[in-house]
Amino acid sequence: MAGTGMRPYREIRFDADGDPGGGPYDLLADLDVTDLLVFAHGWNNSPATARRLYSAFFAPFPKLLAGAPGTRVGYAGVLWPSMRFPDEPFPGAERAEDASARTGRGLDKTTRDLLSCLFPGHGATVDRLAWLLDEQPGSRAAFAEFGMLARQLTAVPPGGLEAAFAEDLPRDEQSPPAVLYEDTLTLCGRLAAALGPEAPDGGPGTAWRGARELLRQTTYYAMKRRAGTVGELGLGPLLGRLSRSAPHVRVHLVGHSHGARLVAFALRGLPEGARNVKSVTLLQAAFSHYAFATGLPHAPHRCGALGALQHRVEGPVVACHSRHDTALGVFYPLASSLAGDTAAADGTDQRWWAMGHDGIRAVADTPRLTLEEALRSGMPAAGCVNVDASAVVRHGWPPTGAHGDICHAELARVVLTAGRIGEAATGS
Repeated sequence: MAGTGMRPYREIRFDADGDPGGGPYDLLADLDVTDLLVFAHGWNNSPATARRLYSAFFAPFPKLLAGAPGTRVGYAGVLWPSMRFPDEPFPGAERAEDASARTGRGLDKTTRDLLSCLFPGHGATVDRLAWLLDEQPGSRAAFAEFGMLARQLTAVPPGGLEAAFAEDLPRDEQSPPAVLYEDTLTLCGRLAAALGPEAPDGGPGTAWRGARELLRQTTYYAMKRRAGTVGELGLGPLLGRLSRSAPHVRVHLVGHSHGARLVAFALRGLPEGARNVKSVTLLQAAFSHYAFATGLPHAPHRCGALGALQHRVEGPVVACHSRHDTALGVFYPLASSLAGDTAAADGTDQRWWAMGHDGIRAVADTPRLTLEEALRSGMPAAGCVNVDASAVVRHGWPPTGAHGDICHAELARVVLTAGRIGEAATGS
């Protein structure tokens, strides 16, 4: 159940198409609160894991709000079908040794079961992928088969809605991404090199270590696509209904990783006239730093998928980013760059950078603040804001680095400051 930082607490469930998956949504309007914090997880294995994240993140809030007795805060956790590979760190967890991640061999039973559950009807595909990773054949044909199966696993089902929500940039600016179209052996070599020197040798085993990372990245691409679907078709309309049934409630959206994309895309799904979203805080957002741009640096007449939608928020859209996040600083641009684009392989091509790596880009008048500056001096009343959270988002290990290191009182204060929630208490 809800932790001490999550009372009153509600859950909002969606399936992969953004349809309600059960939950007391109408009870959101019955909460006796002035402010409602809505948090969307990025990766999780189960509702219990998501609740653990929400409880850890919200734990500092009661103390921070103790000096604002007139402020009544409620909490809502979004549950949507996504996946965390078991070798990835959970916030606050100790590192667990994972031989399969280090060597690229095999998939443990937990990962196989998660993949089969997340992509129904693909059990045989998962088994074959696991066999290839375990046996590690040295032929190019084996790598080609692995790439085909990994991409087949995460393909949108016929008639599925997710395909329309994949891009952060115009389709002709972003497609085809390397993770889906690059020659498999070539891409596996690049991913293995990015993983570092832990592989035992420079032979096929090294490339198969990269193949395991390719499977992770294709799964992430599917989750990114799904997050946009759930945000625009699920959460956005729900917030619109809440604006009509409880117009006095100030809503503050918080998202981590792909969950940041989910809450951002909810702005596309907000009905005309809904003005209840008062702030958005994006924690290590796993989508393009150009998503809010109305003119791309390399294509001035093209805009991002969320171009100018920060104006649907009656408050700031805050992007917290960290240079210690290797999931976004290293692997995201490798997987997102164009297939065959060797110039992007070293990660210096800014077209493929993620928001959680360096913040929101190509949006005029977007201040860049340190965490200390944001908490000491506050934030603009509206518009996009970048906050460098590297001072606290710094702990983790390969391949994700500090991507999940978000449960800090300082980041809780960022949420309160952005939303001007209990203003007398935000300096705690």
